[in-house]
Amino acid sequence: MTLFQQPEWRDAEVHTSMPAHLRRTGVRSAWADANRGGVPIDSFLEGPVFDSQGNLYVTDIPFGRVLRIDPQGAWEQIAEYDGEPNGMKFLSEHELLITDYKNGLVKLDVRTGQTEDFLARRNSERFKGVNDLVFDSKGNLYFTDQGQSGMHDPSGRVYRLDPRGKLDLLLANVPSPNGVALSPDEKVLYVAVTRGNAVWRAPLMEDGSVAKVGQFFTGYGPSGPDGLAVDQAGNVVVANPGLGYVWLLNPRAEPIVVWRSPKGMSTTNIAFGGADRQTLYCTESVSGTILKMTAPQAGLALARPG
Repeated sequence: MTLFQQPEWRDAEVHTSMPAHLRRTGVRSAWADANRGGVPIDSFLEGPVFDSQGNLYVTDIPFGRVLRIDPQGAWEQIAEYDGEPNGMKFLSEHELLITDYKNGLVKLDVRTGQTEDFLARRNSERFKGVNDLVFDSKGNLYFTDQGQSGMHDPSGRVYRLDPRGKLDLLLANVPSPNGVALSPDEKVLYVAVTRGNAVWRAPLMEDGSVAKVGQFFTGYGPSGPDGLAVDQAGNVVVANPGLGYVWLLNPRAEPIVVWRSPKGMSTTNIAFGGADRQTLYCTESVSGTILKMTAPQAGLALARPG
């Protein structure tokens, strides 16, 4: 990585932490056995997304939970089911669409806590393990299918599901596709490539295909980029677990600001929130903490299909 100008280093703040009564202390899980070396963990937060009232929703992957945090920082569990929920976006005012590692795409009614399948399989074949998602303004859904892919097995996928239900495979050679975000003009799809320690840039063609996909940002360290977001100026925000950083990159992939976590290295995913969408909220997954940072630009408003 070449830096002609040093980025500004800032410290993130703790916004709120999961209360003790919601933590599953000492409980073993199949997810932790596979992904955390078998060490019991009390939670692993992911998938932050805001509703129109300013409530923040997060997932707890190993225990199949979705939790809601109100603007004052109070937590409540709104759903628990047999799944491993990760990324989330709102389908409508009261429905979340979840990328669930076990179950594919799952719909959740936040009023009742009830879930139902949205897209469990493709042509009767299960996904590897879906991870994150984003809608465009036309209702197209882009989502990553990560599974256990990596440099040893660069077979992770990126799909687009159109409003009619047509599913297109855009990329099939990604070593661990994770977070996904769109540029302000929706002509570029950014994909976090965790095990490749990079962010890919995929130009979206008029016919719906991708072409000249390239490596936009190259990272370093024990774990690569995870969650992504984009601001109104086209800057890309990257949550980087393993380093405990959140990067703010300009459209040339040059770091402008780097925020450091005060609570651990597992900075997994991010969302813009606040009345002006100029505050970044980040899940520090292992500690069960939500961090916050003031961004230079407001985040893009997330599209909803309904």
